[in-house]
Amino acid sequence: MHIQDILAQNRVTSSFEFFPPKSPEAADALFGTIAELEELQPSFVSVTYGAGGSTRELTHALVERIHRDTTLTAIPHLTCIGHSRDEVRAILERYAAAGVNTVLALAGDPPRDQPGYDRSADAFSHAADLVRFIREFGGHPDPRGFGIGVAGFPEGHPATANRLLEMDYLRAKVDAGADYICTQLFFDNRDFYDFRERCALAGINVPILAGIMPVTSLSGMARMAELAAGARFPAPLLRALRRVEDDAEAVTSMGIHWATEQCRDLLDNGVRGIHFYTLNRSHATRGIYRTLGLRSSAVWQR
Repeated sequence: MHIQDILAQNRVTSSFEFFPPKSPEAADALFGTIAELEELQPSFVSVTYGAGGSTRELTHALVERIHRDTTLTAIPHLTCIGHSRDEVRAILERYAAAGVNTVLALAGDPPRDQPGYDRSADAFSHAADLVRFIREFGGHPDPRGFGIGVAGFPEGHPATANRLLEMDYLRAKVDAGADYICTQLFFDNRDFYDFRERCALAGINVPILAGIMPVTSLSGMARMAELAAGARFPAPLLRALRRVEDDAEAVTSMGIHWATEQCRDLLDNGVRGIHFYTLNRSHATRGIYRTLGLRSSAVWQR
C-alpha cells in the first residue's frame, strides 16, 4: 500500500523496523519474529540499508520476501552514499516492478571500513537531492510515483550543531517531495514535542512518526549510545536502570515499562504514528502492546 493511503486511512500509524539477516539461520529467526509481529497488524514495516549500501542485496531480498510471503507493507531504506544516479534508478525500477510503493530516503553513513570515505563521487550530496530524484522518477505504475519518507532528529542531527540550520535542511527534504518524517529514537517525549512544534513553526506540515526503541539490556543501551550519536538518556531512566542493574530480567522489564509510558503519553498527546526499532526481536514490542491493552494496532484508532 502507498504511504499516502496508509496515512489517510490511519489516525495513528504503527510500524516496525527490521534489518536484513546475513545468514539462512538469521533469516528463519527473523521471519519467526515477523510472524509474531504480523498479528499486531502494523500499518507498515521498514527494512534498513547498511552503511554505504553494504546490505543492498539483502535489503532487496528481505523487502521482496515480506511483500511476497506476508500481508505486510514493506518500506525499504535507500541512502545517498555509494550510489550513482543510474544505480539508484535501477533500484527504484526493481522496487517498482516488485510492487513496492514507498521508500525511506536517507543521507546514510559512510562504510565503516573506509574512515576517509570520499563523497565526491556520490551522485547525491544530501538526502533532499535523493528525495527530489525519487519524486521525479517516472517508472512507477502508481501515477503518484513512490511515496517518500525522510528522517527527523528530535535530539538534534549529530552532523548539524546549528539547530536552526537543521530545520532548514529538514524543510528542504519536505519541499523536495517527502510525504512523512520518521524520527530517530528518543527517550524523553519533551524532545519530540519540541521538535514537532519547531517543525510547525518552520512550515513543515507532513505527518511526523515517533521512533521508539526500548532499552532491553545495559549492553544494548551502550550500543545505542554509540550508534545513535547524541542519544540522550534522561536521568530518571538511568536512575531506574541503576536500581536493577544486577538483574538482567528486571533491566528488560524496566526498559519496556519506560517505553510503554512513552507510547501512552504520545498517544494521549496526538502523535501521528509510532515507529518501533525492533532489533529483529518481538518481545519488547509485544510487551508494550500487551501493557497498553492493545490486541492489535487497529485499537490505536479509537
